[in-house]
Amino acid sequence: MIGLATSRRRGWALIRETLVGQRWGIATGVGAGLVWTAAKVCTPLLVRQAMDRGIAGRDLRALVQWSGLVAAVGVVSAIFTGTRRYLAFREARLAEARLRDRMYAHVQRLHFAFHDRARAGQLMSRANTDLQQIQSFLVMIPLTIANLVIVVASTVALLATDPVLTALALGPLPLVNVLGRRFSERLHPAALGIQEESAQLAAVVDEAISGVRVIKGFGMQDVLRRRLRIEAGDVFGQAMQAARVRSIFLPAIELLPNVGLIAVLAFGGHRVLAGEMTIGSLVMFNFFVVLLVNPLRTLGMIIATAERAVASAGRAAELLETAPSIVDAPSPRSLPEGPGPLGEIRFEGVTFRYRAGEDVTVLDALDLVIPAGQSISLVGATGSGKSTIGRLVPRFYDVDAGRVLLDGVDVREVAVRDLRSQVGIVFDDTFLFNDTLANNIAFADPEASAGKVERAARLAGAHDFISRLPNGYATEVGERGLALSGGQRQRIAIARAILADPRVLILDDATSSVDPVKEHEIRSALSEVMKGRTTIIIAHRPATIALASRVVLLDGGRIMADGTHDSLLVSSEAYRRLLAAENAPTGMSA
Repeated sequence: MIGLATSRRRGWALIRETLVGQRWGIATGVGAGLVWTAAKVCTPLLVRQAMDRGIAGRDLRALVQWSGLVAAVGVVSAIFTGTRRYLAFREARLAEARLRDRMYAHVQRLHFAFHDRARAGQLMSRANTDLQQIQSFLVMIPLTIANLVIVVASTVALLATDPVLTALALGPLPLVNVLGRRFSERLHPAALGIQEESAQLAAVVDEAISGVRVIKGFGMQDVLRRRLRIEAGDVFGQAMQAARVRSIFLPAIELLPNVGLIAVLAFGGHRVLAGEMTIGSLVMFNFFVVLLVNPLRTLGMIIATAERAVASAGRAAELLETAPSIVDAPSPRSLPEGPGPLGEIRFEGVTFRYRAGEDVTVLDALDLVIPAGQSISLVGATGSGKSTIGRLVPRFYDVDAGRVLLDGVDVREVAVRDLRSQVGIVFDDTFLFNDTLANNIAFADPEASAGKVERAARLAGAHDFISRLPNGYATEVGERGLALSGGQRQRIAIARAILADPRVLILDDATSSVDPVKEHEIRSALSEVMKGRTTIIIAHRPATIALASRVVLLDGGRIMADGTHDSLLVSSEAYRRLLAAENAPTGMSA
């Protein structure tokens, strides 16, 4: 975690950047606030004239005139109060929306290694709770500036009326300033703690919802409930710490301005009785003092809101300042086009670790050539590097040494979007969006025709079960596609990859959730799809492995055997042991 000082500095920097980006809209809101301020400041002056000229002078006409002006100024104040609030909320909500869009786009650009470590609940907390705290502070900016102007204007008016009374009225102000600074220093750590603990709570809630089937399946509801209770207790503890700070400082901040008001009433009333001051001047003076009380009273609330916003902005800035490690080259190259076969993949001396400096080397000086149009099965024990090879081709990660080439071009020299548009992947952990089946299949090409969608579904062996659904391709699959079986989700994922029509297709254990009958159908379909297309199959089942014309056995990030399925059954004891460990028959031929 970054230090408090660094977090605070980052938070203020992000808030300043946001304010600069919306300076004209905020300036308009401040302008409306200043008109409201002028109306508020004018009111005591007009009241004094009404009392001294109208009431004390027994002049009904003057009383009516000055009272009318008070009413007119009240109307102006009411109109610009509404205008100020509307503009303040508009700009604050706009800032929140822009920051959320910026944060979402940045998270999408961040590399896979970041997402391997990040928790979804933490990211959601920063995109929601933290940005709402920033929005709450931005709303108060026009009001805060207006209040500051009220304090300055009222102070000037008080000094011009009676310096002695002004000294009595404003005497507590230095103490208010000291308390305000100490309040801010004490509150910031508590505010940051609330945001951090809230993010932890959100992460637990996200896991509890996403993993509800596993939780119920193992009867572990009580375990998750205890975890949730602990995290909720941590949030409560931090919130109570902040509440204790507020309970100590806010009463004093609210009380001190009233001390000045009491002094004014006592000393000023004595001067009126002595004939040294008009009743109108005393009323005006008290009016200004009362006008000062509310801005000074809200000082504590403004400080508290600012500290929460700065704490939240610091967390948001930390995320936004996280630099993506997978970026486009300064002058990206294009992948070659036809004629001729496309999709040749070369691994030249590739060494890779998932975390820099860690001892576990996943790929160790790997050399591998996959000719264009060839299908290859990568097999090996868990941790042998099979899936890693599939992740390096679309550049989910960058190699530590060596290089990966696609059609003779280093993948690091190709624009990431262009590269990934040419590599279709079906993961073992299938994810579907809460949308229709048709839209999930056409995810890579939203403009694809219904005919293309149906063709991809037929090739993936999904058309039959889709046709039996009441709404067919318009069926909503629910969150994460959990309304479908595991095998159905994988067939939709295969159809999604097929529709993208990439030059390289990677199937990462793509038939693991498909029952044997449907697996046979999918294998037949995949055989058609794989013709003339470079295909990498990462699998454990012999029948799926045998789909490829070539099999590569990996162990410890190195190639241990390379050949056809049949030849390896004869020549490689390690290959036979691996298939036996998977409880698969060893006599199958390609």
